[in-house]
Amino acid sequence: MRPDARVQAAVECLERIQSGEAAEKALTSWARGARYAGSKDRAAVRDRVYDVLRQKRLCAHLGGGETGRALMIGFTRAQGETPETVFTGERHAPAVLSEAERVEPLPPPETGFAELPEWLLPRLEARYGPALAPQLAALRQRAPVFLRVNGRKATRSAAIEQLAEDGILARPCPSAAMALCVEAGARGIARSRAFEAGAVELQDLSSQSAMESIPLRNGMKILDFCAGGGGKTLALAGRIEADFFAHDIDAARMRDLPQRAQRAGVDVQCLEASDLARCGPYELVLCDVPCSGSGTWRRDPDAKWRFTPDRLDALTRTQGRILDAAAAMVAPNGMLAYATCSLLPDENEAQISHFCAGNPGWHVAFSHQYALSELGDGFFVAHLLRDVDK
Repeated sequence: MRPDARVQAAVECLERIQSGEAAEKALTSWARGARYAGSKDRAAVRDRVYDVLRQKRLCAHLGGGETGRALMIGFTRAQGETPETVFTGERHAPAVLSEAERVEPLPPPETGFAELPEWLLPRLEARYGPALAPQLAALRQRAPVFLRVNGRKATRSAAIEQLAEDGILARPCPSAAMALCVEAGARGIARSRAFEAGAVELQDLSSQSAMESIPLRNGMKILDFCAGGGGKTLALAGRIEADFFAHDIDAARMRDLPQRAQRAGVDVQCLEASDLARCGPYELVLCDVPCSGSGTWRRDPDAKWRFTPDRLDALTRTQGRILDAAAAMVAPNGMLAYATCSLLPDENEAQISHFCAGNPGWHVAFSHQYALSELGDGFFVAHLLRDVDK
């Protein structure tokens, strides 16, 4: 596909998204109907769509509207290009600009646009103050790609060498012991020999740092209570020998975990709800709870525009129920670790305060909010301990 044909494809996908279709579904539907598009074409269209969604308010301002076409006109201007050179109407290119579309927009505000739903800003401003601005700027950019080296299979230096053999360039990240930042070749990670051998896993740097913050010792009994694909379980398992258990209320979310665990050289038992009490109690219960995902919205920018106050209320209620259920499974001298990939205080500090207020036998031993930056996603972790004399 020619570059201008890719722009037209992005316009079509954005039109579907703006009409209410989820971004992934819109892109998949387009790809199925565009058999002529190769893998590079599909990746290029996807990149354009997601770049627009990361800065949709700016694109709407520069393009004079929120249709798919207007957003792509605005994105073209945001890239410093002249839309007339792309919107030519030739072959598969977008139709020529109308007189109205040719009108140059007013410059955007000097402070830029907060690329978030308006109702979220007061919450974030109250929590972060001046520290919010760089996080909003990071939210407009593509997320970096990080890998976690599996200590059971390789050292960082060995993993770097293995990846380089397959054209993937990576360097160590000092803020996490086994982290690598991928500088080139990221699209080939899943096909690399290092990945297939279980030497590396995709995992954001903040998530790695949060898991490293949890104190561990060999021989522990560990339950990942909201396991999903099991990435956090595998991160913990890369550090120690222990008995690992995984559970998710939606068991289908764990369908890839056995294969991932086998590749990583880890034994993980996936538990049904009826098995939790029989296998417990656990010296560590990790709750990486369902959340807004606001700390990862640069990876899934469509999600931020769909997020509503009602959805936040529903999530915080769910998080509270999960904490209460998990606390009952923690051994007397054990730890309850709570984690989200969220920037919102409602899901983080406020949730922990609410839990401790309702459970006076518990206290916070450690908590940390990881900022959204070039060093990783927004992430929160808290370690909760039961008072010994309770």
